[in-house]
Amino acid sequence: MKAVIYARYSSDNQREESIEGQLRECMEFAEKSGITVIGNYIDRALSAKTDNRPEFQKMIKDSYRKVFDSIIVWKVDRFARNRYDSAYYKNILKKNGVKVISAKEHIGEGSEGIILEAMLEGYAEYYSVELAEKINRGLTENALKGKLNGGGIPMGYRLTKEKSLEIDDETAPYVLETFTRYADGEKMTAIVKDFNRRGIKSKYGNGMTLNIVHHMLKNRKYIGEYRFRDIVHPNAFPAIVSEELFNRVQEKMDKNKKAPARHKAEDDYILTPKLRCGKCGSIMFGESGTSRTGTVHRYYKCASAKRKRGCDKKAVRKEWIEDIVVNYTMKKIMDDELVDYLAERILYLLSQENTRIPELKAKLKEVNGYIDNLLNAIQQGLFNSSAKQRLDVLESEKSEIETAIYTEQLERPELTKDHIVYFITKFRDININDIESRKRLIDSFVNIIYLYDDKLVITFNYKDGTKEISFEELEKEMCSDIKGLTPLRDNAY
Repeated sequence: MKAVIYARYSSDNQREESIEGQLRECMEFAEKSGITVIGNYIDRALSAKTDNRPEFQKMIKDSYRKVFDSIIVWKVDRFARNRYDSAYYKNILKKNGVKVISAKEHIGEGSEGIILEAMLEGYAEYYSVELAEKINRGLTENALKGKLNGGGIPMGYRLTKEKSLEIDDETAPYVLETFTRYADGEKMTAIVKDFNRRGIKSKYGNGMTLNIVHHMLKNRKYIGEYRFRDIVHPNAFPAIVSEELFNRVQEKMDKNKKAPARHKAEDDYILTPKLRCGKCGSIMFGESGTSRTGTVHRYYKCASAKRKRGCDKKAVRKEWIEDIVVNYTMKKIMDDELVDYLAERILYLLSQENTRIPELKAKLKEVNGYIDNLLNAIQQGLFNSSAKQRLDVLESEKSEIETAIYTEQLERPELTKDHIVYFITKFRDININDIESRKRLIDSFVNIIYLYDDKLVITFNYKDGTKEISFEELEKEMCSDIKGLTPLRDNAY
């Protein structure tokens, strides 16, 4: 029997067995039971109240590959503290020929074992719910009394022995100054710059930042209010800022909110950092500008041209260049011959990367040959004590090799050509208007792009995958996709 061990440690109970303790006792159980352990799945500081546990989910997924036939847990509550999850996943495992074994709880195979297991799972769920209720009661009581339930101490306050907040006379004036200056119309950037010039530090001893000031201006603790879940304690702490000043700041912050397009992350520029200037080789990065009509335009610009370092490459519209690359990449994926070639190359590279499994399989074949020869000799009456001893050694060696193969397969699943073709052709179904799908497409297939004034050169992620395309050629091939789009930046912004 081949097994894996599942161990879990929950941070909400420091007294339960450590991961190392669970593994040790599970290994001892396996040795006594003659079970071969081929791997471990460990979730640290994660509760079993839900199934949202990475290693647990990986273990369930691996069970479909049928490389192990049992899962050893220290106790049944390590597997799940929810009867629904326990029944659901055990049913999946049962269909995959895998059973869950408790190392510390002897559960029989008959009807009594079913009842005992149900009782243990029910108790685990009861314990989990009861513990959660106790914790919630304690946290609620803390909130009602104005005691903190964790989280950082805001600048301007310090923690009391009773776990409440009191004003820090040294830093509270800076908090009030920040609110006052912003309410009077000063920008956050100016406040941050002035504070850093004066050497005013954050609560962590570092310089002030826009993020720190923004969070400070939104923090309702400064008017003495403490919020915890649905509890609002209006006078939990001494206020540093009046409610009237706080509300004025919130109104001004709402008015100063800029259009979302102005704050788009760099990730929205899907060709960064793959797009390079054809003239100087510098990276072309994303920028945005606003026209006289207030319309926001986005484009890619050469870093050297922006810094005036001798390159005169003009900026290009973001939508124009991205649509070209996306559409041309999709055209490549639609080519069945290319997909077949890629699958063959990837399969070859995988075989070169992992030589361990082929070596083990060759060794297993060799050992099986020796065993067959010995068995044939025994059947012909050539049996003696040395032959029996040799057979035992070979059987033990065979078991060790098989375990090593299973372990390798767990860590690095074997892929077939069909798997790879399926993965590549799935890109044919993506929505090319979806930003995440476009990113995934470019990241998977495009290595680098050089953009000139009259052409672009795309290098794809495979040998001989470099393609030079003139803009004239693109208009002929894909006119319906890029017609009417101009590569050059509009003078309006």
